[in-house]
Amino acid sequence: MPEEMNPFKIAQSQVEAVAKILKLDAGMTEFLKNPQRELHVSFPVRMDDGKYKVFKGYRVQHNMVRGPTKGGIRYHPDTNIDEVRALSMWMTWKCAVVGIPYGGAKGGITCNPKQMSQGELERVTRRYASEISIIMGPNTDIPAPDVYTNAQTMAWIMDTYSMSKGYTVPAVITGKPIALGGSKGRNEATARGCVFVVREACKKMKIDLKKATVAVQGYGNAGSIAAYLLADMGAKIVAVSDSKGGVINERGMDPRKLIAHKEKTGSVVKFPGAKPISNQDLLELKVDILIPAALENVITEKNAANVKAKIVAEAANGPTTPEADRILFKKGILVLPDILANAGGVTVSYFEWVQGLYWLFWTEDEVNKKLEGIMVDAFNSVYKIHDEKKINMRQAAYVLAMGRVVDAAKLRGFYP
Repeated sequence: MPEEMNPFKIAQSQVEAVAKILKLDAGMTEFLKNPQRELHVSFPVRMDDGKYKVFKGYRVQHNMVRGPTKGGIRYHPDTNIDEVRALSMWMTWKCAVVGIPYGGAKGGITCNPKQMSQGELERVTRRYASEISIIMGPNTDIPAPDVYTNAQTMAWIMDTYSMSKGYTVPAVITGKPIALGGSKGRNEATARGCVFVVREACKKMKIDLKKATVAVQGYGNAGSIAAYLLADMGAKIVAVSDSKGGVINERGMDPRKLIAHKEKTGSVVKFPGAKPISNQDLLELKVDILIPAALENVITEKNAANVKAKIVAEAANGPTTPEADRILFKKGILVLPDILANAGGVTVSYFEWVQGLYWLFWTEDEVNKKLEGIMVDAFNSVYKIHDEKKINMRQAAYVLAMGRVVDAAKLRGFYP
């Protein structure tokens, strides 16, 4: 993997840049640049044909000064240690920016789940869970779903860990089915958190949300839910897209009907009453709010100058490159960075963990109100730094997050 494309090197360079703003010494900067703990495992699993196959897996805990570590587990053929290291670091900042008492972690298995049966997936999951149980636990490290893992995967992990303890431990994992202690509101949490910060950003930008126009690139879980939540607030959804293409109707479209059309046909393409539009052209529409909710690196130095939205809300991870960030900032476009805009998911995961610890479960309305309070506070804190230091919102979010981790580290000191 070339160094310039290595996600861990990118994550470390981000730390170095913000360390200069915070005037951190070399020792503290080095502490933040590297994981505190990482576990590499290799384990055999019996496949359906009776043969054994050895899988490689990882669990990285980036930082523990603010509490137990938190982060997803992904199953992907390209999963590697540097990717997992980078993702664990970004989770530290995401948790810190919204003020929840976690450090970041991430895990993964190098495998292709699309070529595995349900039984094989269960055996891989349970063996991996038993391997990482030496550092996993409700008070130490709490995993969650990520790429190609889901609520069923989390149920298997919770059960495996619980069997080793001899009693049920719901708080060891989040993203579980509701029947096993999952939290209400979790499915909508990423999109709902994004919408809360968009609403607050509109207030700062003097945009009337009831008259705002919205384009959404990526009509999956986060994108589609964000679309109908914004429509419920009065906004007009004028363009949406998925991997197969996009549709546009300047008079507005019903986002729930778009969801139904996609469920029926497999894509938003050919939605009745709409014209086709490419994913690239959608990014350059003259709208009030643009929500990249699909892939990373879609707004680059090549197209950033053509972006005309007033607000870019990153529901996806890493949709804007550093070069594009600088261009958008100069253009006066307010970018709501991923570690803020899509932190609703980990926030409600935190709620699920708390509910599991106490065996006391909240209504969906309670979850949504608590989420709103945290997201609004986080937005206002980041915006204040952005405004006072005259830096972009991503830098401001990192300044806030890293500052909180540094404060905790200094207060605790380093043992012995």
